[in-house]
Amino acid sequence: VATVQCAGNRRAEMRATRNLKGLEWRGGAIGNAEWAGAKLCDVLKAAGIDENDERLRHVHFEGLDTDPSNSPYGASIPIEKAIDPRGDVLLAYEMNGETLNRDHGYPVRVIVPGVAGARNVKWLGRIYVSDVESDSHWQQNDYKGFNPSTDWDTVDFTKSPAIQDMPVTSSICSPAGGSKVTGGQELTVSGYAWSGGGRAIVRVDLTADGGKTWTQADSLVQDSARHPRHWGWTVWTGKVKIPEGVDSAEVWSKAVDSSYNVQPESFSNIWNLYTHCISFVINQDIVIIYLLFVFFDNHMQH
Repeated sequence: VATVQCAGNRRAEMRATRNLKGLEWRGGAIGNAEWAGAKLCDVLKAAGIDENDERLRHVHFEGLDTDPSNSPYGASIPIEKAIDPRGDVLLAYEMNGETLNRDHGYPVRVIVPGVAGARNVKWLGRIYVSDVESDSHWQQNDYKGFNPSTDWDTVDFTKSPAIQDMPVTSSICSPAGGSKVTGGQELTVSGYAWSGGGRAIVRVDLTADGGKTWTQADSLVQDSARHPRHWGWTVWTGKVKIPEGVDSAEVWSKAVDSSYNVQPESFSNIWNLYTHCISFVINQDIVIIYLLFVFFDNHMQH
């Protein structure tokens, strides 16, 4: 079981405050599935690759899909991830017990668990080992992170490494943004959480008062794999008390992984021009309604 997530998942939340480039993903650029196929480490060994050869540092993947210049989609991962049996990199041809379909990369795709979705190349056409990283656009000039003050006039893509392992994140799936709830009630909230690098989710914290008080999700549904080979997401459910005396509120979720990495509570200090590795606390706006009860004296009804 492994989750695949776009490095730009939840980008739309950053766009709401500061203009940026990239597809306007909300919380849906992520999926979780059971994959079957051949382990990449076994294939590399069968091909005669010597894991002790220090010249071999990167494994490249090329897809059969091409861009307008006829260049194939390409990516690479470190040899240490590719050759390690516990890295669980898979040449997948089945998904959820069925033959991989065309949209998901038929006939074979790479699943690199815990790593940015951009490295999970679909429609795989070629694999090779090299002493250098992939020179594809998507490895060298995309899917990288920069400090918040870097803009398109000052960015230097050579100064930043390609994203591999992903940070901890979470998303609220229910209730939907803009939902109407009653002030003072205990609201049931649910969503998903995930962390890259094989780290499991150990806790999801919830607040509806801007972080003054917190509760904890009381249900974490996840597979039984242990850190550092926990590749799947966690589906969580919890309750949070909605404040009284206000017209609206934000419900926040904050995930904690098995290395005790925690989502930051705002994106201002992690913003980057491509808005990748989006990890800040998820917030969901809700509208608070108040019910007015009017009682009548029985004698006044005559």
